[in-house]
Amino acid sequence: MLRPYEDKVKELLDRMTTEEKLGQLQQLTWTGDTGPGGGQTAHTEAAARAGLLGSVLNLHGARHTNALQRMAVEESRLGIPLLFGLDVVHGFWTTFPIPLAQAASFDPAVARRDAEVSARETRSNGVRWTFSPMMDVTHEPRWGRIAESCGEDPYLNGVFAVAKVLGYQGAPDGTDLASEDRVAACAKHFVAYGGAEGGRDYNTVDVSEQRLRNLYLPPFKAALDAGVATVMAAFNTVGGVPAHGNAHTLTTILKDEWGFEGFVVSDYTGVEELIPHGFAEDGADAARLALNAGVDMEMVSTNVTEHGASLLADGRITTDRLDDAVARVLRLKFALGLFDNPYADESAAVTEPTPEARAAARETAARSMVLLKNDDSVLPLDRDAREIAVVGPLADCTDLHGTWAGPGAYRFLSVSVLDAVRAAAPGALVTHAGEDLAEAVAAAGAADVTVVVVGEPPALSGEAAVRSEIDLPAGQRELIEAVAATGRPFAVVLLNGRPLTIGGWLDRAPAVLEAWHPGIEAGNAVADVLFGSVNPGGKLPVTFPRAVGQIPVYYNRENTGRPYDPARHEEKYVSKYLDLADGPQFPFGHGLSYTTFATGEPELSRAGIPADALERGEMVEVAVTVTNTGDRAGDEVVQLYVHDVAASIAQPVRRLRGFERVTLDPGGSRTVRFRLGAEDLGFWTNDPAGTFTVEPGRIDVYAGTSSTTEARRTLTVT
Repeated sequence: MLRPYEDKVKELLDRMTTEEKLGQLQQLTWTGDTGPGGGQTAHTEAAARAGLLGSVLNLHGARHTNALQRMAVEESRLGIPLLFGLDVVHGFWTTFPIPLAQAASFDPAVARRDAEVSARETRSNGVRWTFSPMMDVTHEPRWGRIAESCGEDPYLNGVFAVAKVLGYQGAPDGTDLASEDRVAACAKHFVAYGGAEGGRDYNTVDVSEQRLRNLYLPPFKAALDAGVATVMAAFNTVGGVPAHGNAHTLTTILKDEWGFEGFVVSDYTGVEELIPHGFAEDGADAARLALNAGVDMEMVSTNVTEHGASLLADGRITTDRLDDAVARVLRLKFALGLFDNPYADESAAVTEPTPEARAAARETAARSMVLLKNDDSVLPLDRDAREIAVVGPLADCTDLHGTWAGPGAYRFLSVSVLDAVRAAAPGALVTHAGEDLAEAVAAAGAADVTVVVVGEPPALSGEAAVRSEIDLPAGQRELIEAVAATGRPFAVVLLNGRPLTIGGWLDRAPAVLEAWHPGIEAGNAVADVLFGSVNPGGKLPVTFPRAVGQIPVYYNRENTGRPYDPARHEEKYVSKYLDLADGPQFPFGHGLSYTTFATGEPELSRAGIPADALERGEMVEVAVTVTNTGDRAGDEVVQLYVHDVAASIAQPVRRLRGFERVTLDPGGSRTVRFRLGAEDLGFWTNDPAGTFTVEPGRIDVYAGTSSTTEARRTLTVT
C-alpha cells in the first residue's frame, strides 16, 4: 500500500542519526492549552526543533498545529514533518451516534458517512491521523468501551470497520491519503481487548488460539484488507503475554502472515505498562520487548527514545528492526503528503458543523435506533395530540454526544429530546418534568401520552467506566413504574452507551425505543422516530441480558453437551439458571418496525459442494424473499446465519455471515441474495501456526430477521 515511497524512505533513512531515528518512534501528548506556549512543555517543542519527535497527540486547530509543525520542518536538521493524531471516534465537530449505535443500523453506509464528515473536519484542523475504528468484539456489557465497539459479532464488526476505514482513507491502496478530505485510520485495539475478565478495563484476557482467530482477529483482517494505515496495540494480556510485547500477534500474525506494511502504535503509556504487568523489569526492558515484538511508535511514555541507543549498542535490538519501524512511520508521512504539504490551510479550516453535516448526523442517528417493544401501537405519536408530557432526568439533557466524542462535544450542545418534541408537535401543549417524581406523575396523568426519557449519561460508559450493575441509575425505574401507574399511554426512550438490564420494568412499559447516545442531533433524531417521520429499522448488535449474573450471554455461543431445551424446562441437569428464565431479554438482531414483514425460507443454489471447490473460490448462493405485510413503508434487515452441525472444534450455534437492510413499500417484496464461500463455512483450528479448514459435513443455513430465526436449509460440504 505505501511502497511507492520506498526510494524516498531509504534516502532519508541513510541520512538519519540513531537519535533521529528513535525520535520518529516517539509520540508525545499535548499537555497544555490549545497552542504552542500555552502550557505546552518545553520538552515537546525542543524535541520538535531537534528532529527528535515523530508525532503529537491531542493538538488540533490549523493555527496551533502549524505553529508546532514549523518548529519541526523549518528548524530541525532534516525537516521531517510531525504527524498529528487525535481520537476522532464518531465525529470531530459534528458528533455522530456512538459506534455501538451505528452498528445497530446494520447499514455500513452510516459508518462511512460518519468517517467522511469526520475526515473532512479533522484534516482541515491540522490532524491527519485518527485513532479509529475500534473493532473490539466483546461479550461484556459491563465494559464501558462496548460503546466504542460494534458489539458481539466479528462479522458485523468487520463490515463496519471496513466502512470506517474507507470513509477516513478513501481507496484501499492508499492513493487518496494525501487528499484534503482524508485522514489515516488506526485499527484498535490489537487484540482481544473486548475479552477483559469481568468487563474491567485493562484486565486479563486468557484466550485460546482458535477463539483468538475465529472471534477477535477477523475484524482486524477485514480492516487490513481495506488498507488501514496503522494499528494500535491493546492494553490487555493475550494468553499471559501483554499485547504490547506479544510477538505472536504483532509480528507473526499481523506483519508476517497478513503482510501489514503500516505501523503499530502503542496505546497511551502501553509500553511503560509492561512493567506493572510483570513482563518487563524496567524501562529499557520494556522498550526492548515492545520494539522486538512489533510496536513501531511509543505513545506518551518515552522508553524507546531513552533507552534505544544503549539497547542498539548492546545488541538487544537490531539496526534492521529499528530501520523497519522508522521506515513504516516515514512511509505514512509520505503517503499523507506531509513532506510536500506539511501545513493545514488556516483559511479553509472547518470551524463548526455545517448544515449538511448536521443533516447527516440526524439521519444516521435515527437510522441507528431500535424499537424494542411497541404494544398497542403506542408509537408513532400523534402530532395532533392535545398534550404531550416529556419527563425523566434526560428529557432536557443537551449532552448526548456519548463517550469519546470529538472536540465538538465541548463546543456544541446536543439537541434535547424536549426541544425536539416541542418542535415536532407545535400545536400540542408539551409539558416537562425532570427528576421530581410527583411532578412527572402529574404531567403524565394530564397528558394524552408521555415520553419517559431515561438511561445513562455519557460519563457512565466509555473507557474506565465499568459498571458492576447495568440497570438504570437510581430513581429511573421508580419513575417508569409511577408513570405506568397513571394508566395513561407512554413510551420509554433509552439513551445509553451499553445494553442495560431492563427486565424489572419492561412489562410495565408499552413501548421502548433504544436510542443509544445519538450525538449532536440527538433530540431531533429521537423525535423523527417517535412521530414516525422515520420508521425505525435498526437491530440490536449486542444481546440484552436479563440480569448481570447471566453475563456473558451472547448469540454466537457454543451449545454445550447438555443444552437447555424449553420443551423440557423441568429437566435439572442441563445448562441453565435456577432463578432466571433461559435466554436473553432481547437477542442479537432483534428490532421492530411500525410496519410488519414476512421472510420466506432460504433457498440454496445447490444442496451440496465439495470442500476443495470452496477452497478454489466457488460459492453457494442463498436467496431470501422479504415482504412488507403492513400498511406503511419501512426497513427490514434480512440476516443470514450458518451453523456447522458437527466439526473438529465445537462451533457456535449461529454465526452471522451476511445481512442487508432493505426498504419496502406496503405490499412490496424483494429477494435478497447472499453468497457463502470458504471464509463463511470454514474455521480456524487451535494450531498456533494458524490453520484454516473447511471440513466435510452438514451446514445449517438460517435466514430471518434476528439471531433466533428457525427458517433454514441444509448445505452439505463433501
